[in-house]
Amino acid sequence: MIRWLQALAVAAALSVAALSAVPACAALPPAGAADQLLVMLRLPPAHFRPDASYGGDYGDAAGLAARRRAAAELARRHGLKLLSEWPMPILGVDCYVMETPKGASPEAVAAELSRDPRVAWSEPMHLYRGQASPPNDPLFQAQPAAKVWRLADLHQVATGRGVKVAVVDSRIDARHPDLVGQVQVARDFLPDRPGEPEAHGTEVAAVIAALADNRVGIVGVAPHARLMALRACWQEPAQPGTLCDTLSLARALSFAIENGAQVINLSLSGPDDTLLSRLLDVAIARGATVVGAADPSLGRGGFPASHAGVVPVAVDGGDQAGRGFLLAPGRDVPTADAHGGWTLVSGSSFAAAHVTGLAALVREREPRPAEPAHMFVTRGGGEIDACSTLQRVSGPCGGCGCPQGPAARGGAR
Repeated sequence: MIRWLQALAVAAALSVAALSAVPACAALPPAGAADQLLVMLRLPPAHFRPDASYGGDYGDAAGLAARRRAAAELARRHGLKLLSEWPMPILGVDCYVMETPKGASPEAVAAELSRDPRVAWSEPMHLYRGQASPPNDPLFQAQPAAKVWRLADLHQVATGRGVKVAVVDSRIDARHPDLVGQVQVARDFLPDRPGEPEAHGTEVAAVIAALADNRVGIVGVAPHARLMALRACWQEPAQPGTLCDTLSLARALSFAIENGAQVINLSLSGPDDTLLSRLLDVAIARGATVVGAADPSLGRGGFPASHAGVVPVAVDGGDQAGRGFLLAPGRDVPTADAHGGWTLVSGSSFAAAHVTGLAALVREREPRPAEPAHMFVTRGGGEIDACSTLQRVSGPCGGCGCPQGPAARGGAR
């Protein structure tokens, strides 16, 4: 590993980059996700406390028991298997996970369940994939942001100090030399999937907040941000990226919202989802900047990048200009790998991580921006001008060295 690292450092110096938990609700395996439904039973208004932390106890055993009986009765009536439950007072519902019989259409069963007056809505369990392509800080010069975004100059103005950044992803290696002490809160919303640190979450987290001036590896865009490592995704053997499902993502988003995340990184993409959409609406209404990785192969970049108020990010330097995405570095990005090494990565997952880090820099200088999803300055075609973005909230550039050329205000839409 040391020889590899030294070789990459030499290449960087020559500017060569040729390498291209709520336990009551069990996490669900990907093989069964296609046959599973989420059924949301309405809570009485007295139990909807969106501004309070929730520990899983209503203090209303009779009401909870009644809702469980209703869920069991719905399962029997529709020939479903009741698997687990998760209270979600932030949306005024109880979530019940049910399994459809073989051959049944989950979409049709969900539509039928949604007509019951006790049901707020029902939807199939969806899967989401991380948007990655396989495969004194010595790698700093190899980082695209070092030159394109003038990262050293940005850090003269802000480093993301004190900003809460939620990374909703696979398990982050919090003991990696470039991430030691950077994770302030860690939660695992897939308790039945134990294992080692995983690549995608570690790679994304390091792009956002790798340590600066520690004489190893890289420098994060926001090295003094406070990371929430929220494991909602898992790594499949011998496959790039990650998989996540609706329920694990919903748990992680709820935790991020309830614990005051100012920036939320979602380096993943998949189908539209009602539950996740409602949680994103709550996060955005409470002032969080939500950043999503766009999948150019999906309409409008896929979900959550397509959701109103989410910042949709794709890789710069390609053919994505004019599609409504913000463009950021995402090709041949050096970053931390799980288990203590470093690697090069490509994909909109890592472009989104750059934008998440930049959002943390902005929010250090302006903790409550008027338009969290429209804080970025862009050049033509959607390419982010990082220095001018930070200049907008920091006043005269000073050490930032911002270019004085024209730049248009950009944003998520």
